[in-house]
Amino acid sequence: QVQLVESGGGLVQAGGSLRLSCVASGSISSINVMGWYRQAPGKQRELVATITRTGPANYADSVKGRFTISRDSAKNTVYLQMNSLKPEDTAVYYCNLVDYIPAIRNYWGQGTQVTVSS
Repeated sequence: QVQLVESGGGLVQAGGSLRLSCVASGSISSINVMGWYRQAPGKQRELVATITRTGPANYADSVKGRFTISRDSAKNTVYLQMNSLKPEDTAVYYCNLVDYIPAIRNYWGQGTQVTVSS
C-alpha cells in the first residue's frame, strides 16, 4: 500500500510564497512520476506540475515561471515551490504518484489547502 502525505499549505497574501511537500511511503518502483494537481471550488481538478525520477518537469501554463517542482527520489519526496502567488491559485492541492511497475497504479494524497488573499 502506498501513502502520500502532504504538508505546507496555508494562507498567504498575493505576491507571497509557499512551499508544499509530499512524502510517499510504501512499495514504490523506480519507474514513477510524481506531481501536483489542484482543485478550486466548483472546478475540475487540474494539473499543476509533474516530474519524473530523472528530472524532466512539466508545468501548466498558468504556473510557468512562478512555480517550481522538484523531488528527492531517495526520499520519495516531491516539493512545489510557489512564488508570486495569485488569488486564482487558491485551491486544494493534491500530491499524485503514478507508478508503472509492475502495472500502472495511481495514488493521491489527502490534499492541502492553499488560500491566497488579495
